Amino acid sequence: MRKARLDEWLVLGEGTLPKLRLNSPPGGWFPALEDLSWGIAESNLSYIDLFSSPYLKRVYICPSYSLSTSGVPHGIPSAVASVISTLPTSGLRSLLVDAGHCEMPWAYFKDSISSTVLRCGPSLTEFASPTPLSDAAVNHLIRLPHLRAWRVEGPPPNRSASPPPHIFPPLTEFTLGGGSARGWLSLFEHLEHGASVMRGMTPLSKVKESLESLTAKSIFGPIIDISFTSTIRMFHNLVFLNVQVHCHGSEGRCTFKLNNDNVAELAMALRRLRSLLLGRACPDNTCATTVACLLPISVYCLDLRELEIHFNTTNIVEDFKNISEDPRLQELRSLPKSTLICLDVWKTPLLNESRSLETVVDGMFDIFPSLQSCNGFKGSCDALNEKIAESGRRCVSPDTREQADDGKDNGWWY
Repeated sequence: MRKARLDEWLVLGEGTLPKLRLNSPPGGWFPALEDLSWGIAESNLSYIDLFSSPYLKRVYICPSYSLSTSGVPHGIPSAVASVISTLPTSGLRSLLVDAGHCEMPWAYFKDSISSTVLRCGPSLTEFASPTPLSDAAVNHLIRLPHLRAWRVEGPPPNRSASPPPHIFPPLTEFTLGGGSARGWLSLFEHLEHGASVMRGMTPLSKVKESLESLTAKSIFGPIIDISFTSTIRMFHNLVFLNVQVHCHGSEGRCTFKLNNDNVAELAMALRRLRSLLLGRACPDNTCATTVACLLPISVYCLDLRELEIHFNTTNIVEDFKNISEDPRLQELRSLPKSTLICLDVWKTPLLNESRSLETVVDGMFDIFPSLQSCNGFKGSCDALNEKIAESGRRCVSPDTREQADDGKDNGWWY
């Protein structure tokens, strides 16, 4: 057997476990097992060790449904930590620990997961964990030459305690969780501009070329400003950029601090983008960006399929008129534009007056000729979508966002 999946629904009959242990053949019951998916549950903790195999290549661990709904009984964390600490790692390629929606004390597993990481060899290509790791474990991951997808849930290692230089592997996916994005971006800036260049290579030379997906997970932060995006611009082959910020924007505390020029610079640097998500827009209308920031995004990011960004709508009608009259934007308006179908405006306040909406719809079509609908919060885009439909375009039913963002990824992470 090459692949096994254990969850709470697999329960051994009475007396089965002692018989399995007494009659275990040399090399165990599953000596050729390569892929193990373990749904942590009280019912399978006593025999998960039977599925150990020196040939394991992929291990996926997550709490079972019962733990997510009824809580974590005493004793489970220590038992899980023991299993993780003894995982065979000689040929491991993928180690994914999924937090799910379980209130497991994930910080408890720092030592066990860190020790397992330190035993992983150069075959490891994927790693994800909801637990911050030790500096030694993080430095070890950085030096694994074939690591391609990594979710980190804590700050970068202490620079003074890290043997320089950090030579990052050619990651294709990098997820910064636990509010760690600022720290990691600061490290990237330091490594790129503060480290010495050897043979034309900086510590980030490989990952700057290879990185295609960058996600910063932080539901109530970070502030998106020029210091945040200037470092991201170095990853010029990004296809997916997702900054998961749920901006409430109360009392002028909007997290979005970019202006139109900043957005244009980001779009020019990241021309391969298919998904640009810069946080859920708030209703404050205090941001410095206007609808004019959408034009360079459309022109420079021709493959764009998803867009989420703040823009101020206080003077949206005049702003659209200024786009058509501004001589500096005439060349951009004449260039091919993105085939974006749906624009996500979340809580951005939009006008409802019929005449104003016609101007807004025309302006949107000028920037995004393929636009079919806008997504918004609790019907905020209904009037705009009706106008789009009246224009003769096929209008996609908007995905009304009635629930707060739960912070989950859409990618392979969890």
